[in-house]
Amino acid sequence: MFRVSEVWPDSTLALLREGYLWFPERIRRSGGKPISTRLGGLRAIGLSGPEALQFFYDEAHIQRHDAIPGPVLSTLFGHGAVHTLDGADHRHRKAMLLSLMSAEATADLVAHTLDVWDEAVARWQHTDQVVLFDEASRVLTRAVCDWADVPVSDDEVPSLAADLVAMVDGFATAGPRHWRARAARRRREVWLAGLIQDVRRTGSAKPGSALAVIAAHREGDGSLLAPRKAAVELLNVLRPTVAVCWFIAYAGHALQQWPEYRDRLRSGDPAYATIFNLGFATAFTNEVRRFYPFAPFIGGKAVKDLQWQGQSIPRGSIVLVDLYGQNHDERLWPQPYTFQPERFLNHAIGEFELVPQGGGNPHSGHRCPGEGITIGLLEALTMRLAAIDYDVPPQDLGIRANRIPARISSGFVISKVSVPVASTTISPLRPPQRG
Repeated sequence: MFRVSEVWPDSTLALLREGYLWFPERIRRSGGKPISTRLGGLRAIGLSGPEALQFFYDEAHIQRHDAIPGPVLSTLFGHGAVHTLDGADHRHRKAMLLSLMSAEATADLVAHTLDVWDEAVARWQHTDQVVLFDEASRVLTRAVCDWADVPVSDDEVPSLAADLVAMVDGFATAGPRHWRARAARRRREVWLAGLIQDVRRTGSAKPGSALAVIAAHREGDGSLLAPRKAAVELLNVLRPTVAVCWFIAYAGHALQQWPEYRDRLRSGDPAYATIFNLGFATAFTNEVRRFYPFAPFIGGKAVKDLQWQGQSIPRGSIVLVDLYGQNHDERLWPQPYTFQPERFLNHAIGEFELVPQGGGNPHSGHRCPGEGITIGLLEALTMRLAAIDYDVPPQDLGIRANRIPARISSGFVISKVSVPVASTTISPLRPPQRG
């Protein structure tokens, strides 16, 4: 009999009310022990900590198949996506996606993005005000579509960027945001399924591009992905890349709140290099990802009767693991609510330690395969942002903990953008080369 506790309160309203703070607060009250609750009427057990993540990501314990709620699939991931697979099927599909995200491919995407960013900055200098969140989403959309060989005109970029943002913005809520996300996903899956069919008929995609690779991918049984399912996986390349706009806006917020870090990012000071080849830009990027809210927690289903810390977890139970709480756990991160990039200097990050996008090994588990792209883009664009001059007019820079996914209320508005004269140490619009 399942006895994590004698009471199974439904926490759905509490989660909506408290957002990111709901899970870590329950863990705090339990003294770090597993918590039992209901979400949407379903029984769930909540775990926390690096060991819990290792337990969770073991496929002998937890499966993702049938564990992701339908509303999340209809907005964020897509039905039939790699996130819904387990075992050999998951590894086979994910290997295809990881092949698109090699170090060379990531560097190519970052270079595309920097070029598009530079063009955008040139426009911003002649604009009264720009919203960094919105502009970053359009920069990333233009760049990733070019890189993936997805044909999009400049006039179409704003609407496509808005749809890709909507899929992320509406996955964890009810009401207008959620319905916008569903409509955006339907619209873009139909469009990309048609594109996949055209490519298969004409062979017109650039060899090695995301479009070409996904269109030609065959499952373990040798069958091509259905066009709509191929569209889902193509969106799972485009959407998370554009979602980096959340972190770009957060980086702007951090530079505004702690301006002393701007010069370090702008100078490329070699004094901040470390034995792990992590420069200060990487340390700053990791602290942005740790400090600011992104994914609140992850979930799956127990594949068999399990035990965790002496508690029973019956087969089929929903198992949740806290991400936001772990990134703010004082046992792992001293002064966790203080922004300190220095904590990542001379610090090799374990697979189950810093987990804004999940934990584990992306090659063998469910960790986001595009995390390396997120880091590369955020590092490069944060340095670009630090390199330009701008004003931050009065605005609401608040970040509501009960909004999932959280974002800066104003989107981070900047004005009077200008590009300073290049220093003799480093060009203000080119990051230093890393070894």
